[in-house]
Amino acid sequence: MSTPTLSAARISIIGAGPGGLTAARILQQRGIDVTVYDRDSGPRARNQGGSLDLHDDDGQVALREAGLIDQFFALARFEGQEMRILKPDGGIISHHVPEAGEAISPEIDRGQLRGLLLDSLIPGTIRWGHELVSVSGNDAGPRTLTFDDGRTEEADLVIGADGARSRVRAAVSAARPAYAGGTFLEAWFDEMDTEHPELVELVGGGSATASDGDRALFAQRNSGGRMRVYVIQRATADWIAEAGLQPDDTTGIRAHLTTQFASWSPALVRLITDNVGPYVDRPLFALPVPLTWQHSPNIALLGDAAHLMPPLGVGVNLAMLDAAELAVAIASASSLDEAVTAYESTMIPRSSEIAQMLDGGVEMLFDGRAWELGADDGPGDRDDEARPPRTTTSPEARPTRS
Repeated sequence: MSTPTLSAARISIIGAGPGGLTAARILQQRGIDVTVYDRDSGPRARNQGGSLDLHDDDGQVALREAGLIDQFFALARFEGQEMRILKPDGGIISHHVPEAGEAISPEIDRGQLRGLLLDSLIPGTIRWGHELVSVSGNDAGPRTLTFDDGRTEEADLVIGADGARSRVRAAVSAARPAYAGGTFLEAWFDEMDTEHPELVELVGGGSATASDGDRALFAQRNSGGRMRVYVIQRATADWIAEAGLQPDDTTGIRAHLTTQFASWSPALVRLITDNVGPYVDRPLFALPVPLTWQHSPNIALLGDAAHLMPPLGVGVNLAMLDAAELAVAIASASSLDEAVTAYESTMIPRSSEIAQMLDGGVEMLFDGRAWELGADDGPGDRDDEARPPRTTTSPEARPTRS
């Protein structure tokens, strides 16, 4: 392969989620040009989902590398680290109240995190309305990006930050996500303090969950007086249709859920009956474990494009750590091939270890182990997250600021 100098390399990132934007930010900080392509028509084209916690050993590491940690702390909700684990009858199993100054995993709304990263980029970095259809070419390069309107662009390095159904991944792997055996049904609540004070008392300032072995509820406070609740079920991916319902039949779905949770505390049942607007069904998917692919000097994958796992906490945090390590590797290497090789030598073993640990982990959502391990994220708009046991990323594997 005839590798261009880094100063002349055409680097394209597919996906303007937290991972893609983190990589773009750090590359630009290091003086490297990059273009981000995203299928959305603009930054406010869709709701970004609920809240997530950024861990001090991965997501926060990436933000420090990006020079954005102080801005993050200014937006973060430290009270969101509160976690209640409840019995189906409403009794408390455990209750974590964050100590003063605790910053292990403060919460931030996904939209706020995305806005923070977007605002940090050079204007014009992102090309909105570009839905990738395919990546063609070979290791000799360059790669050709084809978009849904027929437009094409060439790139010397394509970074796939395009989530669970990554079109970039398809250029190096035939792997496809498979249904993981569980679903998250999302319900929204507004004006919590004035309209739902009894639910504020139940959930507290952060998150609360309860499970009975077959189903679970997870409630998560968001900023602006909002809350999201996830009804977690062991069901088929088509459970709504199989129940004779339509996705927009809020009344019918609510009646079905009320029957399913009939033996639960009335206070907890209100988490699935008092929501505002329709429910949003989010079947859970995961990639094969372990997932590896033939190295390509002009393709790099990060986040869910590289290691989609059950919703037990690694989604955004691991994507951002991937992004930081990849960007630092590009800035530090003498060639793109060297950078991708160095990045994969750390990312693939780490993600494989975590994926193997979480393989079949959807069951943890039903028996309470997920919450005992510290899970407190719900799924995002496209990808699935919650939190696994602490990862053991060594200092040597983390990016360091120059």
